[in-house]
Amino acid sequence: MKNNFYIFRNSKLGVSLRINQQSLLIFCILTIITFLAMVVNISYGEYPIPILAAIQTLLGIDTGNFDYGFVIYNLRLPRTLVASCVGMALAISGTILQGITRNPLADASVIGVNAGAGLAAVSVIILLPSLPLGVLPLSAFVGAFASALLIYLLAFDRGTHPVRLILIGVGIAAAVKAVTNLLITFGEIYDVSQALVWLAGSVNGRTWEQFFYLLPWLIVFIPLAFINSTQLNALALGDDIAKNLGIKIELQRSWLLLISSALAGAAVATAGDVSFIGLIAPHIARQLTNDSYEGLLPITAIIGAILIVISDFLGRVLFAPLEIPCGVITAIIGAPYFIFLLIKNRKK
Repeated sequence: MKNNFYIFRNSKLGVSLRINQQSLLIFCILTIITFLAMVVNISYGEYPIPILAAIQTLLGIDTGNFDYGFVIYNLRLPRTLVASCVGMALAISGTILQGITRNPLADASVIGVNAGAGLAAVSVIILLPSLPLGVLPLSAFVGAFASALLIYLLAFDRGTHPVRLILIGVGIAAAVKAVTNLLITFGEIYDVSQALVWLAGSVNGRTWEQFFYLLPWLIVFIPLAFINSTQLNALALGDDIAKNLGIKIELQRSWLLLISSALAGAAVATAGDVSFIGLIAPHIARQLTNDSYEGLLPITAIIGAILIVISDFLGRVLFAPLEIPCGVITAIIGAPYFIFLLIKNRKK
């Protein structure tokens, strides 16, 4: 078709990705918006930097002011990059979950995957505070995957029904959060305070160290999500059609659940429990394009990045010098949107 073209094709891997030209244009526009949002976020702070000077510094152009480079590269750029990467991970994770459950209300924060990651990370913070920072992403991934696997096993009855996955996930999330609260209640006050700040969901104080701990997870699992987008298209059509197309449903669903859990776990380990991004971003993307998952995933990812960067900026600006965690901002936006989606789907 004239409106479509292949962006990647490998017969040995059996991978063929197709993106609509309109989707590519939208992605380019959103990428520019993301860059501008990051520049504004980098420019704002107790030490304000002119936007033009911030762009020059990022491009390696000498501005004649050494302080600009120090503030941007050591304080604000790593925080902003972490925010954008966390947004991409959560958005892709939510898109995958909505695809494999065929439910527009699915999200890692709704069905318990984030809760499992949070419990594992809080356990490390409170029970094993001497462990290095690099353990957090791994522990959060284990928690997220364990939670997702438990949900999958409990929902399995000669196959997994999408609605059953959601309902069991909500129940698991409630139980896991109860255990998390129990740990917080009986933990040491210093460790508990760290856990509470982390659970609020924030990129405040994030450095290059956290960025480089998160980066390998994105390098591995985001391409895997794109490679498996054609299978996600088949699963979204329903189990019967997917079987007729030669898809091994349970195997593919389990594999995609693993990818989604890895992305959500790494994001939660880095920024805490930032909720509703995986719910909001796919819906916004679908309003912009009617493309298949090959085109939808990149657009969703960039929207997720924009949402977190803007939420971080608003958290810093609204009540300055008091800073509100970006997780609070996303919850304020996401909770009413979730209710709106519930009402909208009830009317159908």
